[in-house]
Amino acid sequence: MKTTMPFLSPLFTRLSSLAIGALLGLASPLVHAQDGISRNQILIGQSITLQAGKNDYGMAVQEGVATYLNAVNAQGGVNGRKLVVKTLDDNNSSDQAGKNARTLVQDDKVFLLFGSIEGGPSTAVMKVATELKVPFIGPMAGSPTLRRPHQPDVFPVRAEHLEEFKALMAYSQRTGGSKIAFVRSDSENGLQHLENVKKLCKEMGMELALDLPFKSDISDAQIDEMVTRIAAASPHLVFNHGGIGMYERLIKRARARGLNTTFSGVNSGSTQLAKHLGDLGLGMVFSQVMPSPWERKTEVAREYQDAYRKFKPGAEFSYGSLEGYMTAKVLVAALRLAGPNPTRSSLVQGLEAAGSVDIHGLKAVYQKGSHAGLSLVDLSIVDRYGKFRH
Repeated sequence: MKTTMPFLSPLFTRLSSLAIGALLGLASPLVHAQDGISRNQILIGQSITLQAGKNDYGMAVQEGVATYLNAVNAQGGVNGRKLVVKTLDDNNSSDQAGKNARTLVQDDKVFLLFGSIEGGPSTAVMKVATELKVPFIGPMAGSPTLRRPHQPDVFPVRAEHLEEFKALMAYSQRTGGSKIAFVRSDSENGLQHLENVKKLCKEMGMELALDLPFKSDISDAQIDEMVTRIAAASPHLVFNHGGIGMYERLIKRARARGLNTTFSGVNSGSTQLAKHLGDLGLGMVFSQVMPSPWERKTEVAREYQDAYRKFKPGAEFSYGSLEGYMTAKVLVAALRLAGPNPTRSSLVQGLEAAGSVDIHGLKAVYQKGSHAGLSLVDLSIVDRYGKFRH
């Protein structure tokens, strides 16, 4: 779905008045040979899973991105250029994400690609970025392919799912667990995650009791079949790598059947999942790749909270909006490192020459041959009030 507004789709009118400054300047003539760079703006392309406003995590990410970029533009942008983001909704479809990325680069002439979510769509955007030699900043997914093999034009910010899987499995092991079940997409990306889980099981002496692949159009009957398989296998831990909407349905149907299996989850959409589960989410453990957005223990969380309160008065903090905010900070840092007359090459060279981007003490590492991003992985538990405690 193609937006008519350069930052957020007009479907999301609740955000339109808060969109990044200078959004109506898309028609200004380019005065540099480099696509997306004009005298007073930088055009950035984004394909993200919003699902016409129904994807809570995607919407939260967008609010965090807008919070930071609005503040940057209010202070004059980067080297006198306002940042304009043209966003296309990929509807959680890898095929659509690839088409969106190609449209943004070839038709809309964006300078770079930025800020997708979900593994399949992010991988699809990565493939287009690699083919067309366009930097791709901040895919908010934990897919192995974003780092291995090394992708010279791709700069993840969050840690990858492999490290989250390891943290969840280690916690289960410390509390007496040895058998796990893995819920993953029935896709190339999901198979790569499965291989990582198998490797971790071998390293840690744990057993993969159940592999639970699913398609995006999974039916209630198929979820019931999954629940039956979980009951028969009796794993000590079930965890996922994405598919928050499907995972919510699985947990609810398992609890309705009386299963007391331990369900845990990765960071993506954890705020929204816990909220939707209500009492069923009590005691769930999630891996997190961001600091707590509710506590003021870190400098970046304090900055985010203060900025977000101004941007969205009364709105709840979330991991999604904090991740969007922090990922946008890396984007802006990259644009500054590209110099006063930025090119795609100068952006890549600037990031690698710097070695890392410092986000208030958290370092996103980018070196030639290895774009690791952040290493932060933490565990949080949902308390009786529905709050996350790290």
